[in-house]
Amino acid sequence: MCASVKICGLSDPRHVDAAVTAGARYLGFVFFPKSPRNVSVGHAAELMADVPVGVAKVALTVNADDVLLDRIVSETVVDMLQLHGAESPERVVEVKARYGLPVMKAIGIAGPDDVGQIELFAGVADQLLIDAKAPRGADLPGGNGISFDWRLVQRKYWPCPWMLAGGLTPDNVAEAIRLTGAKQVDVSSGVESAPGIKDDRLIAAFCAAAQAAA
Repeated sequence: MCASVKICGLSDPRHVDAAVTAGARYLGFVFFPKSPRNVSVGHAAELMADVPVGVAKVALTVNADDVLLDRIVSETVVDMLQLHGAESPERVVEVKARYGLPVMKAIGIAGPDDVGQIELFAGVADQLLIDAKAPRGADLPGGNGISFDWRLVQRKYWPCPWMLAGGLTPDNVAEAIRLTGAKQVDVSSGVESAPGIKDDRLIAAFCAAAQAAA
């Protein structure tokens, strides 16, 4: 079976089309003002409108309050909420109950001590995004183009599906999949020509490499 790909941080309809054409199974839209990939709720609604059935539209938020989540859920056709901040397991449960949508929780990994965080969320989230932990003082919790030691999650299995992220590119995604056994991968900066600017050719190359590796 081919690895499922998530192209995150989309903000241009041309790149949405490129991701769908390349076979991405998930499209990520960022609602975080500090990010160069940030989109407004209205713009995201336009971007999501023509995404075909079967491709999941994921709203990435960082420590979002209910006011923002209410707007996203009521004004777009989002399929999944991605919590990419310091949200607790209790907050994950709360968000799931409030909106009735699947929740993906991002967990930052820098070393062995961080791996235990995965267990805390594996029983409450619908999916996990296992990402490289942001450097101290970084403005962004993800999308920094850095990776972690993939051996820390090598052939690991948890109660819910998980997705590998952090510094993935068309050149290294096949190795990452082979080493970790990941069945899903996420990319943002690794398919950009500049921060926040996606590249159609890199999107296609990433999807092709991930699918061939699996």
